[in-house]
Amino acid sequence: MNRRDALIQIIDSLHAEIAALQANDIIALETATAMKLQGIEAVAANDDLPLDAELETLAREAQRLNETARIYVNLMAANVRRRIDQLAGGGLPAYRPGIAGTPQRMAAAAYR
Repeated sequence: MNRRDALIQIIDSLHAEIAALQANDIIALETATAMKLQGIEAVAANDDLPLDAELETLAREAQRLNETARIYVNLMAANVRRRIDQLAGGGLPAYRPGIAGTPQRMAAAAYR
């Protein structure tokens, strides 16, 4: 497999990975991740020549999709952490801009 085909495989697998994350489909996520890793290994095995314009565009698209997948994972992890904290009784209320950190409230709290 050449680098172009490997990058296309990575992009396709990242699309599948994002869809699996959105659907909470673990089996599809495992399949997409394995496919992505195969593509990454193929790119690494053919990493002897500089990237041309097409390959650079494909690599940037893969990076963008990978960042999107990372954001999904981080949001899911944060939601799980927040839910566990709530179930354990130590959860803080959700952040609401303008409520906790206004200077007037902070000053008033300091003089109580």
